[in-house]
Amino acid sequence: MNYLDLTLSEIHEALVNKKVTPLELTKEAIKRAKENKDNAFELIIEEDAIKKATELSNHEVPKDNYFYGIPYVAKDNFSTKGYETNASSNILKGYVPLFDATAIEALNKAGAILIGKSTLDELAMGGTGTSGHLGTTFNPYDPTHTHLIGGSSCGSAVAVSDSIVPFALGSDTGDSIRKPASHSGLVGLKPTWGLISRFGLFPFAPSMDHVGFFTRSVKDSAIALNLLAFHDDKDSTSAFKEKEDYVANLNSEVKGKKIAVVSEILNSIQDKTIKSAFENLIKKLEKDGAEVNYVNFSRDLLNAIYPTYMVISCAESTSNNANLDGIKFGPYLGGKTYQEVIYNARTNGFSPLIKRRFVLGSYSLMRENQHDLFLRAQKARRLIVDKCNELFNQYDAIVLPASPTPAPLIKGSNEKVQKDYLAADNWLAIGNFGGFPSITLPMGFENELPFGVNVTCKPYDEVNMFNIALNIEKNTGFAGLSYQNHKEKDGK
Repeated sequence: MNYLDLTLSEIHEALVNKKVTPLELTKEAIKRAKENKDNAFELIIEEDAIKKATELSNHEVPKDNYFYGIPYVAKDNFSTKGYETNASSNILKGYVPLFDATAIEALNKAGAILIGKSTLDELAMGGTGTSGHLGTTFNPYDPTHTHLIGGSSCGSAVAVSDSIVPFALGSDTGDSIRKPASHSGLVGLKPTWGLISRFGLFPFAPSMDHVGFFTRSVKDSAIALNLLAFHDDKDSTSAFKEKEDYVANLNSEVKGKKIAVVSEILNSIQDKTIKSAFENLIKKLEKDGAEVNYVNFSRDLLNAIYPTYMVISCAESTSNNANLDGIKFGPYLGGKTYQEVIYNARTNGFSPLIKRRFVLGSYSLMRENQHDLFLRAQKARRLIVDKCNELFNQYDAIVLPASPTPAPLIKGSNEKVQKDYLAADNWLAIGNFGGFPSITLPMGFENELPFGVNVTCKPYDEVNMFNIALNIEKNTGFAGLSYQNHKEKDGK
């Protein structure tokens, strides 16, 4: 048994009982990171990680500090002082921040050990894990490298799923943590908007951007939120929320809980294995005392989720990334005028996907188009959120499959604006529209590929969300799941 194959809380117990040291964990994590074949890392931080681990190994492990001596990975759109942070984009190649993001600072102060920066879809724009400047990031459950892990937090998902680390930071603007979590058998959490500070996170679409993370159990997710949920004066959108102890309030009791299943979304899923697993899970929730009702959600609103997300996110990202111009940030490639300097930097610095999104965003923000595109998308967003709030006035949670299929094939996955609106593939974005807390966790396997279930609740109802998720985890038996222990269990 290797301790990195365990959950964060189990590793902490081993550290407290002196069965392993921070240095041993860190050396093994770095070794695994170097050996990984899934293209998960932008940067491996070896020397400083070992130095910190050596220092921590000379002290007693605090019993109440779960992150002390724990190696972790951060998505490469979090500022890390002294370490290159390029968000998987050529335009930021060589950029080294002068400060740590608040989430990084909190983890480092707790004694967590940063061992690497993970790959992502370029500038966190994308859902496939294929658009970063280092190429495609692969799904650990598929050694043939023919299936996606999803994005944009692809590298962080690999790092946890492949037992390199028990915890990794990510960001979620539409489903960028929760969809990869489904495809890689992990617990992926996006808490209420503003609950975790976004200071130091490269902005994509701030009205929908959330800091979140991957773990291998619901308890570990609650532990991480205990550490990272606090008000931060450096983030003007940081929530003024009284701190809660999510671990102390953790239980799997669902008796009397009212759960909504959106019929239109469930009915749009064609995969029989996923539908069967979900229906069996619902029966177990009902057996445990939950009241489950199938509810209706306007088909027009569901069809509007994807275009609404695209218009708003592209518009916000166009504005937020205007400073990547070869003058303020980015490579200086020359030019006779400042327009030429900007043109050369952005033409050579961005991938086709980013260029498409910026064109769409700029077009949506043009004065003559704003009413029909940007403002119309904002109205659609409000209608979708209003419908969700209506459901949350009656129900404790919305529970649905996180994805309509297991990890799809890489071939043919190039992201383009689509004409088809598959509700089951886009519905997670409502969590970003309304800032709702939302968690994905493993539900089953199909052809050795995992798929997940999602629990979404009203704002600041993380305690309720965790408890429903914990009941699901106990019913599925997938706590602590990783590719390594799944492979060992199957004798492969």
